[in-house]
Amino acid sequence: MIETFQNIFRIPELKKRVTYSLMMLAVYRIGCHIPTPGIDSKALAHFFAQARGTLLGLFDMFSGGALEKLTVFALGIMPYISSSIIFQLLTVVVPSIEKLSKEGESGRKKIIQYTRYGTIVLSVVQALGISIGLESMRGPAGELVVPNPGWGFRLMTVITLTAGTAFIMWLGEQMSEKGVGNGISLIIFAGIVARIPTALINTVRLLKTGQMSLFIILFILVLMFIVVAAIVYVERGQRRLPIHYAKRVVGLKTYGGQTSHLPLKVNMAGVIPPIFASSIIMFPATVANFINVPWVQRAAKSLTPGNWIYNFFYVAFIIFFCYFYTAVSFNPVDVAENVKKHGGYIPGIRPGKETSEYLDKVLTKLTFAGAIYISVVCVLPSVLIGKFNLPFYFGGTALLIAVGVGMDTAAQVESHLITRSYDGFMKGVRVRGRR
Repeated sequence: MIETFQNIFRIPELKKRVTYSLMMLAVYRIGCHIPTPGIDSKALAHFFAQARGTLLGLFDMFSGGALEKLTVFALGIMPYISSSIIFQLLTVVVPSIEKLSKEGESGRKKIIQYTRYGTIVLSVVQALGISIGLESMRGPAGELVVPNPGWGFRLMTVITLTAGTAFIMWLGEQMSEKGVGNGISLIIFAGIVARIPTALINTVRLLKTGQMSLFIILFILVLMFIVVAAIVYVERGQRRLPIHYAKRVVGLKTYGGQTSHLPLKVNMAGVIPPIFASSIIMFPATVANFINVPWVQRAAKSLTPGNWIYNFFYVAFIIFFCYFYTAVSFNPVDVAENVKKHGGYIPGIRPGKETSEYLDKVLTKLTFAGAIYISVVCVLPSVLIGKFNLPFYFGGTALLIAVGVGMDTAAQVESHLITRSYDGFMKGVRVRGRR
């Protein structure tokens, strides 16, 4: 492993890319500590301590703690992710956008440009909502979080937070182009792993005070290793459907007669289902922080992490969104038509309608297995926190993103090493699924 990291810096191009990505991540982390003007940081920190388990806590996790301190990067990259998801869903609903997505590189660039505009619009709306919400917040002693409320503070907050999100979006695109790995994913990854030092410090503190035994810590470490290994195994898992291509004679040449395969991932939906499920199920708890209505307070209390009602609805929403997003992102009819156009067929299955029905049947089974897998990983944190008093959030969306981004980045680095006759991260072994 040490020799592999040394090989990275022996290749000038790869060294330049890795260094560039690290520098951009350093800039991002510095920005996460630059506060927005006009905020009482102590009063805001107390409010966020009470808002854990709500949408604010979820957004704060993706921003790497920037929302809790209301820094210039408080909105993080979430507006860009939301805009990307919206346009991906619109490609199914709006014919003009669907046509645009099929125009190749030019169409893809236009959709990316529209996604940027959507990011700015969402950032303005979210920043305005946050600024108005902050004006009504109070600290433990009744002090205002915003000492000087008004439109001056609102405009300053909207401009600052929107510019911060636009800058993060630019950072991510530059990292994807000039660095290594997917820039947007690496920014989310950096925000998640930034909490690891605090979690380790809290664990050591609990061990010293006797609130957590050494046996429990060792058990949790073993469980962490098993969970991460399971995520790696399932995320790289595929159902490979064989595709045979018939021979075609054109003039004096023979084409086709080859055998390929169609890979279907176990987890086709990725991390989108738990993000959507968390957003919906945490909405009552978020509303309860701003209004004092009895039935809203009761609903928020019943939907707190660790409660069986919360776990039930969380799993139900994850399963629903797994099927929904898979249906949006993978169309068996289009895939069957493309296979048929190229003279291919699945052995034992007739081309056309029967092929699409077979693909749909296989995909339904895989999606169910993927939904159960995501549900187990996402419910794990509430079980660990409730049973073992774990001082940090292990599992869920954050872990899925961290492991997935780590594998994809390692695969890119490995591809650079192998193309230049260097061994990958493990000699004689390649990262499975690497293109």
